[in-house]
Amino acid sequence: MRKELIALLCRKSFRYSETPAFKLVSGRMSRFYVNCKPTTLSPRGMYLTGHLMFAAMKNSGASAVGGLTFGADPIAMATAFASELKGQPVNAFSIRKSRKAHGIVKWVEGDIQPGEKVVVIDDVATTGGSTVNAIERARSEGLEVVRAVILVDRQEGGMDNIRSHVPDAIAIITRDELVACWKQMKRSTS
Repeated sequence: MRKELIALLCRKSFRYSETPAFKLVSGRMSRFYVNCKPTTLSPRGMYLTGHLMFAAMKNSGASAVGGLTFGADPIAMATAFASELKGQPVNAFSIRKSRKAHGIVKWVEGDIQPGEKVVVIDDVATTGGSTVNAIERARSEGLEVVRAVILVDRQEGGMDNIRSHVPDAIAIITRDELVACWKQMKRSTS
């Protein structure tokens, strides 16, 4: 499954340039661009991502999985669906980018209660800032973050930053694996 997901991400979600051509959120230019949404919102991508993410969180003791909207949302939903298929259901949750200003004011949406153990996820980690924000917001709502799982690690220090907040943090796929796949695909089409 993992190898198939790497190939799918490479086809749908990854771009590479020999020179820095992609502007990042930080304003910095990069040779790599990763937008997981075309993959995580596709049927096969949901299936693969959900099963791999569930396997990555399975032994954490967590009862729910989620992260910052919107990158984590399709992954959390796919993971919850896969968990039900496996007979070991975990709930999905979503963390808002800005706090809800009406009704019950809160950061986290989902069927979870304070004190529950959760896994915080994200689609891509560059600096890890979005994931750290999600971890802090989950904790502010009384959730116990026991693990962080990232779909794609851009290998630019983000995982170290995340581990400084949640020591049990892993990535399913690395940028190097996507680059290798991209180069292989390029060779086979040349």
